[in-house]
Amino acid sequence: MSSYVVTGASRGIGFEFLRQLSINPANTVIGLVRNVKSTEAKVTAEINRSNKASEATARITGGSIDYLIANGARLPEGSSFVGFGELGKNPTALEEELIAGCKTNVVGNVHLFNLFLPLILSGQQKKVIAISSGHADLDLISKYEIEVSGPYAVGKAATNAVVAKFGAEYAKDGVLFMSISPGVVETGHFNPAQLSENDRQSVGVLATKFRKYAPHFQGPMTPEASVKHVISVYEKASVANGDGGSFVSHLGTKQWL
Repeated sequence: MSSYVVTGASRGIGFEFLRQLSINPANTVIGLVRNVKSTEAKVTAEINRSNKASEATARITGGSIDYLIANGARLPEGSSFVGFGELGKNPTALEEELIAGCKTNVVGNVHLFNLFLPLILSGQQKKVIAISSGHADLDLISKYEIEVSGPYAVGKAATNAVVAKFGAEYAKDGVLFMSISPGVVETGHFNPAQLSENDRQSVGVLATKFRKYAPHFQGPMTPEASVKHVISVYEKASVANGDGGSFVSHLGTKQWL
């Protein structure tokens, strides 16, 4: 059937991509992770399918892949629930965070795309998907005063520009590049037990702003629901339909929640 490479596949959305895409035994699905052994054990225990990552990788690098899903990203913990003004009280730490995020989330994806493009160009589907975030939408930030997660938002917005540039360069070759926000997903990031009192208050304020933006919003989705939405969006998208370089939500629109 199809071949996939998914980065950041050790947990959360990335791991859910592995699970859903590998349901079809005809698919070849390769997950790129930092800790290979623990992820292989998790795949065996939770997905309960044979794990032949090394052999599959060898086959893919010698041939082609259909989909590249760039899910891996640096998630700054200290800046998730505060704004740049608060972060600026420690300018050294703020600068280090911005540089580290840019190196991982922006430069890292540029290298990723360039490394895998020869395989994508030889594939059938020719789709490169970057997992983005509604935090990168400038209108949402301004209209609803979403001041938190500054470094993360900067990285995602810059990655969206990278995706658009690659899309412009390779559209003539039939390669679809697009950024898709997975929505608000429950991956443990909002667990009140793991947050400080100040962070819990910030989450409450953010939730109020989210409900103002989307009155139907009831809270984070499961990774399963989010990934199903994202797959549906990129399967329907194409260069011919004008989707190249686009930045959309898990709904295929500019509605982020």
